[in-house]
Amino acid sequence: MDQAHQEELELKAFTTESVDPRYSDLDRMSTSEIVGAMNEAEMEVPLAVRRALPQISTAIDAISEGMESGGRLFYVGAGTPGRLGVLDASECPPTFSIDPDRVVGIIAGGPDALTTAVEGAEDDRQAGYEAVALRGLGPHDSVVGVTASGRTPYVLGAVQAARDAGAVSVGISSNAGAVLSGLVDHPIEVVVGPEIITGSTRLKAGSAQKQVLNMISTVCMVRLGKTYGNLMVDVSATNRKLEARARNLVMHITGCDERSAADALRASSGKVKVAVVCLVLDVDPQQARSLLARAGGSLRSALEAVPAVHSRGPEERSEEGRTAPWTC
Repeated sequence: MDQAHQEELELKAFTTESVDPRYSDLDRMSTSEIVGAMNEAEMEVPLAVRRALPQISTAIDAISEGMESGGRLFYVGAGTPGRLGVLDASECPPTFSIDPDRVVGIIAGGPDALTTAVEGAEDDRQAGYEAVALRGLGPHDSVVGVTASGRTPYVLGAVQAARDAGAVSVGISSNAGAVLSGLVDHPIEVVVGPEIITGSTRLKAGSAQKQVLNMISTVCMVRLGKTYGNLMVDVSATNRKLEARARNLVMHITGCDERSAADALRASSGKVKVAVVCLVLDVDPQQARSLLARAGGSLRSALEAVPAVHSRGPEERSEEGRTAPWTC
């Protein structure tokens, strides 16, 4: 039996390639029936993700530990998984003000593959290995391979490079007993079952991948002190909407009025955390940055590290309507 025929037989055994008889008349359904069926199918995704939560949590803890020591996070995939990885990575800098080099998406076939299928790119295991190996990985770095089948050669090569470099390796797949799972430190198998259109893993499998990637990046950023409670205090205020969000965040946390929030942000170069520390602890922006640096960038730690006698509650600041002497 030749290799191509063997691979075809293996593919048929995957749940992501099996036929769901519930939708055998899909082409005869009305539009409302199809969208209803798709909605019904997608309801299975969060349940599948829930079953994998222990494995997801363990993987995130390992990734976060590395990132807290200065490590980087790489997502690697081909086709839809690759695009989802690039999407998640690209949203981290504006949302959390993290250096773009700290969270990186790598897609088989390079940037052109984001909008156009690059034939054969996913089958090149050596290219996947080199795409990761050339990043100069270390023990604090993490590589997350994403592939619905769990056997995409490009991704297998990438996680092998991570293992060889001593980096943390994670594999996200949608089939039980995936080849990928045997190559990584932390396998995550989110088995969503057959797709409404057989083999179209951009659907349920893609939704599951997006949910898991959301969890990975969000929890890692929380662990890095990029939030205060559930507030996005490290947001980059790059447009009017985000500037308004920054003012609202400062007002919400400190209890100050809008003018005081705007003045504090202006003096703090638009940095919410700096502005909050200035207002709460009665310090200037330079001192606020120093306090935050000592707290590892965590706003909560910076505020709690200073005795309460040195800070005033929101009610007191609001009543005074004060403007700090260092503001313009």
